[in-house]
Amino acid sequence: MPISLFNSGEKPKKPSFFQRMRDAVTGETSAAPETHDTETPATETPSTETIAPQTPLELLEREGSGTLPIVEPEMLSPIDLAQAADEAVERELGPEAVTPTPPPTAVPDPTRNEFGLKPMTSNFSFGGYASAEEEEAGFLDKMRSAVERTRDQFGDSLSSVLAMGRTVDDEVLDDLEAVLLTADIGSTTTQEVIRNLRQRARRENATTDDLKLMLKEELRAILDSVQQPTNHPPQPPEVIMMVGVNGTGKTTTSGKLAALYGTHGRKALLCAADTFRAAAIEQLEVWAKRSNVEIIKTKQGGDPSAALYDAMTAGKARGVDIVIVDTAGRLHNKAGLMAELDKMRRTAHKLVPGAPHQVFLVMDATTGQNGMQQARLFTESAGVTGIVLTKLDGTAKGGIVIAIARELRLPVVFAGTGEKMEDIIPFNSDAFLDSLLG
Repeated sequence: MPISLFNSGEKPKKPSFFQRMRDAVTGETSAAPETHDTETPATETPSTETIAPQTPLELLEREGSGTLPIVEPEMLSPIDLAQAADEAVERELGPEAVTPTPPPTAVPDPTRNEFGLKPMTSNFSFGGYASAEEEEAGFLDKMRSAVERTRDQFGDSLSSVLAMGRTVDDEVLDDLEAVLLTADIGSTTTQEVIRNLRQRARRENATTDDLKLMLKEELRAILDSVQQPTNHPPQPPEVIMMVGVNGTGKTTTSGKLAALYGTHGRKALLCAADTFRAAAIEQLEVWAKRSNVEIIKTKQGGDPSAALYDAMTAGKARGVDIVIVDTAGRLHNKAGLMAELDKMRRTAHKLVPGAPHQVFLVMDATTGQNGMQQARLFTESAGVTGIVLTKLDGTAKGGIVIAIARELRLPVVFAGTGEKMEDIIPFNSDAFLDSLLG
């Protein structure tokens, strides 16, 4: 159950947004908040106002009388019309002639949650929910768009190598190796894939049609080998730290993630802990307004651990589900900045056991293999649990996803697919390979 955003007290609670959405979809009505009317003093003169008819039959009988607006039968629900018919029979033949009709009871759908929505089925667990249309149509469309440039270059080259009906020989495999290298899969990963394909092709006497399916299976095995369950804490808030070098898009990704979690029913809080870069706090404030989430900040040059402390305290007090911490960009060889990051980790752990629960390394897909060495050393010292690959739509070398999984031994959990707030999706290996290879 999502955490209530209302404090307990004497004030009646309004139905939540999801409760009102469920009522609109299912036709049910939320229970109205209890109200306590004050007693009318004994000396007060009773009201002489005309009492409106209380039953559907009276509404129909008094149609056009002038005391009420005209009520058309179509304006009443089927239940009201049935009730009016029962009242008419009761007046003519007596109460015994009417058999009360019990109100229809809604049968709960076991495949949907209390909000009337189906649970997420992606590998990365939000702890929230999304509609089936969002998961299937929107997700796949965004993934196809994100790898379009890679598919155009990689797919054309792959098609020319794997001509229909050709027998797999050393020449085909050598050409395929060159194609994989141009997609930025990396030499180490490419050599491993080609070695496995050569063994399978000889053993199964494969053709080029078979080779394409074998390639897809090899790449899927690499991506799936690093998948791991998400470390959700038993009690909120869940703390996510965004780390990485300068210019990869940490601040933008923090704002996008806050909006994404919000659309899945989780209340997020942004922490502006990048106190080093000029205008970083202001930039995160803009994203907070766009995604309609709160932000905890301090002045530029302040202690980022102090900002984190304030954000964690506010998150616990306000009942938020997610605290997303935007940290300063740093290189792995900057001892002072890495020590500062370690201090932030200790501060988070003191306030919330197990925090930070997720440490996302933000990588720019356009840098390709050039950013792999920095990322490799960064993951060793920062306790990274997953990769957020930004600007995937801006490169023709989307094969870097395979290299990350093989060489960094970390899963890509999110992919940036554009500049808009909604242009971020959870990464899915099947959708990625289907979009890339067909």
